[in-house]
Amino acid sequence: MSKPCKKYSIQHVYGAQHPPFDPLLHGTLKPGAKPPTTPVKLKKISTFQEFESNTSDAWDVGDDDDELLAMAAESLNTDVVMETANRVIQNHSKLQEQHKLQEEQVEKEQPQQLSELPSAACGDSRLVKSVSESNTSSSADGADEVISVPRSQSLPQASTVTLVGGVTDHSSSGIPMLSEREASRLDKFKQLLAGPNTNLEELRKLSWSGIPKAVRPITWKLLSGYLPANIERREGTLQRKRKEYFAFVEQYYDSRNEETHQETYRQIHIDIPRMSPEALILQPKATEIFERILFIWAIRHPASGYVQGINDLVTPFFVVFTCEYTEEEVENFDVSSLPAEVLQNIEADSFWCMSKLLDGIQDNYTFAQPGIQKKVKMLEELVSRIDEQVHRHLEQHEVKYLQFAFRWMNNLLMREVPLRCTIRLWDTYQSEPEGFSHFHLYVCAAFLVRWKKEILEERDFQELLIFLQNLPTVHWGDEDISVLLAEAYRLKFAFADAPNHYKR
Repeated sequence: MSKPCKKYSIQHVYGAQHPPFDPLLHGTLKPGAKPPTTPVKLKKISTFQEFESNTSDAWDVGDDDDELLAMAAESLNTDVVMETANRVIQNHSKLQEQHKLQEEQVEKEQPQQLSELPSAACGDSRLVKSVSESNTSSSADGADEVISVPRSQSLPQASTVTLVGGVTDHSSSGIPMLSEREASRLDKFKQLLAGPNTNLEELRKLSWSGIPKAVRPITWKLLSGYLPANIERREGTLQRKRKEYFAFVEQYYDSRNEETHQETYRQIHIDIPRMSPEALILQPKATEIFERILFIWAIRHPASGYVQGINDLVTPFFVVFTCEYTEEEVENFDVSSLPAEVLQNIEADSFWCMSKLLDGIQDNYTFAQPGIQKKVKMLEELVSRIDEQVHRHLEQHEVKYLQFAFRWMNNLLMREVPLRCTIRLWDTYQSEPEGFSHFHLYVCAAFLVRWKKEILEERDFQELLIFLQNLPTVHWGDEDISVLLAEAYRLKFAFADAPNHYKR
């Protein structure tokens, strides 16, 4: 994996109303002095103290929990889990070796290909890059191996072509076609969902390794606890909850212009354009919907109110539920083309499902965000046990986990991986007992150690922190997420006897 472009600078991670680090509190600024900002041209910074005195930081906040999932949790066969996780990781390693050999072969063939191109084209280096990328992409499609896992086990498997949240997997091309295995899995989902009372335990097991796009909306609503398992009660529940949400809108939304709530609404209005994907978020209709969802949530949760970072957690639900009404890629879809009633349904469903994640973890959004800081500390302790070399390297260069992992906990890695990967992660998080609050810790640990080679190559504070804030995941897809989840699952079982603070 190549290093990130050196033009990056250390990012100001916006988010918390009450940042864990404040230069005034740490004595690096005198009262009344103007907070320092990151210069356009950064000088070499070798220690955290130098960085802190030259940078004004604010931190994201937020992490998600769904305690409803723990109720129907069923223990898995540890031997099968470990065996299959190891096979997934070994398979990925073999694919990586194949890709490397294919890339070397392409490099050897390039001079001959260039000689056959017109002279004008030979001067365009982009054409050479496109040849290499197309060969690598097509080889990835053909090399994807399916690993068989018993239905009773909830382990990740690589898929050949998958639509995730309206976004085609980056390695696929043309019109997506379901493989025989994917068609079989889709049939299992449909049979399970069509029953009079959906078995949520079985649904979680089936969903752990990914949910087909066609049934993801209804599956997410069930796994989040928004819809009941009884099929006859679902329509009535939807009508009631949607009506209840818009009653809140009618009651509270006009108060956004009142002095009491002006600052909350202003911050929401500022934060939405910072979200991704921009093509979707910057649509006036989408912006309007997100503003209502976030403002109503803040008004109904005065103990925490709105905190920067919560805004990102609406996006996966909005994208998945929009896919229920269109076959187009939602990132580039004009949501205003949908009927008003459909948009209202998407808005209300997104609000309630987001609330299911957030309602149980308000300690993450109260003063000083103790919940988030505790989780970051747990991550630091866990990494020190699973990879002492990486941990000591960060310590040696005075990189604090809060400087990069606060955002990981806040946004559930949404700012670190593409949206398609976030949606795939959430399939598993909603299937795993305490997925958003507990299992996410192991995913973050596996995610950090995944970059061990690149981390150890960085030899100064500034370059190391820049890398950790700009990890090269733009081309990640389902295979990468499957490997990450398999490694996280292996860590979870390896540390099953760890101290209690790893369990909550």
